[in-house]
Amino acid sequence: MYGLKPLSEKIPAIADQAFARKFVMLGRILTHWQDIVGDDLANKTQPVKLHYRKTKDGSKRATASLDISTSSANATMLHYRKDLILERLNQIFGDRWITAIRFVPAEASEQDFKGRPEPRKTLTENDKLYLSEVLGAVEDPELKARLESLGQAMLQDRSRNSKQVI
Repeated sequence: MYGLKPLSEKIPAIADQAFARKFVMLGRILTHWQDIVGDDLANKTQPVKLHYRKTKDGSKRATASLDISTSSANATMLHYRKDLILERLNQIFGDRWITAIRFVPAEASEQDFKGRPEPRKTLTENDKLYLSEVLGAVEDPELKARLESLGQAMLQDRSRNSKQVI
């Protein structure tokens, strides 16, 4: 039957042909990112873009370069691991498909600073006196030292949390 059909029916078929390799590969990079860079850097870096280049000699084999978003400190560390990352990427994709890596600066976000605890405040004299009274009956010096450390941490957390509420 002939007639008008919505364009949305044809776009997926056309887009699949045009973008199949690029987005499949980017998806595979994202899926295997932890294996590629390791657990320590997987949370600090993110692959953001693949740049495709066709060869000038007319062969159909295209190459790609990968942009990785990270902080400048991590970019320095990753620069020394660049060859290892390229090797691992090409193990996943085969035939030296990705030929270059570029590190792009990541903007600092509130999430980057969430995991950092605030510095602990020193205990007041009243808190120190309270701790010594509570732990006065403990005879074992090792146990007393550990309980004192725990008590200090609890009192510091309590004082920090009470100031945030106010």
